[in-house]
Amino acid sequence: MKKVYSALTVMLMLTVSVAYAQRTISGMVTDGSSGEALVGVNVIEKGSANGALTDLDGNFKIEVADGAVLLFSYIGYSSSEVTVGSQSQIDISLNEDVTNLEEVVVTGLATSVKRSNLANAVASVSGEDLAGKTNIQTLDGGLQGKVAGANILNNSGAPGGGISMKLRGITTITGSSEPLYIVDGVYIDNSAISNGSNTVTAASTNGAMTTNQDNAANRIADLDPSDIESIEILKGASASAIYGSRANAGVVIITTKRGSEGKTQITFKQDVGITKILNPLGTRPFTSASVLADFGSAAQAQYDAAAASGQLYNYEDELYGETGLLTNSKITFAGGNEKTKFYLSAGRKDEEGIIKNTGFERNSIRANVDHKISKFVDVNLSTNYILSKTQRGLTNNDNAGVSYGVALSGTLPWHDLFPNENGIYPNHPANPSNPLATRDKSTVADETNRFVIGSGINFNLLRRENSFLQLKLQGGMDYYNNESTLHFPEDLQFTIGNQNGVYSRGNNVTFNTNLSAFLIYNTTVGDIDLTSSAGVNRLDQSKELLTVQAQQLTAGQQNLQQGGS
Repeated sequence: MKKVYSALTVMLMLTVSVAYAQRTISGMVTDGSSGEALVGVNVIEKGSANGALTDLDGNFKIEVADGAVLLFSYIGYSSSEVTVGSQSQIDISLNEDVTNLEEVVVTGLATSVKRSNLANAVASVSGEDLAGKTNIQTLDGGLQGKVAGANILNNSGAPGGGISMKLRGITTITGSSEPLYIVDGVYIDNSAISNGSNTVTAASTNGAMTTNQDNAANRIADLDPSDIESIEILKGASASAIYGSRANAGVVIITTKRGSEGKTQITFKQDVGITKILNPLGTRPFTSASVLADFGSAAQAQYDAAAASGQLYNYEDELYGETGLLTNSKITFAGGNEKTKFYLSAGRKDEEGIIKNTGFERNSIRANVDHKISKFVDVNLSTNYILSKTQRGLTNNDNAGVSYGVALSGTLPWHDLFPNENGIYPNHPANPSNPLATRDKSTVADETNRFVIGSGINFNLLRRENSFLQLKLQGGMDYYNNESTLHFPEDLQFTIGNQNGVYSRGNNVTFNTNLSAFLIYNTTVGDIDLTSSAGVNRLDQSKELLTVQAQQLTAGQQNLQQGGS
């Protein structure tokens, strides 16, 4: 009987010991900077398959042994370890992992994934890397040299000319080789819209008014780079599988800045700079003897007379020697509480070109708002209005010898192209046009009004200890009206006897909408985290391009009704 009693005593002691060794730990995980609860944080007992996820309020509960080490991990945040002692409550804050943020990739759909788990190549550029130490003028200035395998070029040297991006391995004869741009879930139009100047430059081989050879600007130049938080560039073939045929040349996913919980932060920033030609080609060092040898005695006499009177001109410096003033002004308001967060910004950019009468202006207003209706529903709104104005000059491709650069190539230092005391410009003696007259008397301008609006609502349908189910609904619209104006007066050298003046007006309207719905399921099985998503996407596009030109202008008129044809 004593033996039976002793055995029961030992078993009871072991049972009590085991019960004492197991401990239920609960707690809350929050963001280290904002204090906001983090949903879906992995809480794992290190060295085991025992784990849990934080719920909608950042709370977790897990049973572990005394002395166990809990590992807290979350995408985009530094992991943290806590050794379990006698406590039953563990509250912890996780901080963003700045050094490894690029390991987290926004796919542009409903979820984010780690780079190591991606099936396609992705390049990442943060907002800080994009802007550097000072505000950049346009998006192209920030991306150049920061994306491996991407050929990024200015569409033209004109201010606000936009960018052309071609990802490595993308070639096409008839289709577009430009990637698809998505900003905060909104499909953004990046068309290069012709201004119709081919009529005078003959840049198009078929004489058409609408080709990409007349200095058109990509509309991605409308976006203010200082509003950008991060950029992800999907370069693999799987981008097409996600986004359809429009993504066959890759996808550029742009995420703009948003507010965070805390006191409202007001920031004002202004940058001032200048722009000048960096490496002028220079002029040939003519002498009287070299002019005689190359151009003959008549040209030598002109050269000698011009040299004697101090009228040898550097026309490269005259055309491209302006010092343009660059200004960027920006004010932002960001903050919020546990329910509502906001980011408001207003900015103005003004860029003067290195050619007289060229420049780019952009005025933009942005409002991004996130609101948590309840622990089951949250909504977000992104709005952006842009007014941009551009004066480009005639710097595009040219088969008629009338654009600045082509005319300059046929201009010699002793040619006098300046206006007389009556403001009358002389004809160019060796070229179809006088580039100074074209620069001073012509108008090549456009104005764009643009609205970009995106909105989403998230429903947290199910929350269990190791899994959750979420429904995401998102929609957006991109609308802009681009108006172009061309005017080449009837007294310009190249219009006399030809068009006898050209006046053109363009009105181009683009309206895109997109809607999407995604169902996301996440579960943790041991130390394996599984996420599945299914959804549907709809995209509607509408584009109306209209250009009307009048020639044979009545003297002094800038009006379509005053043209003879």
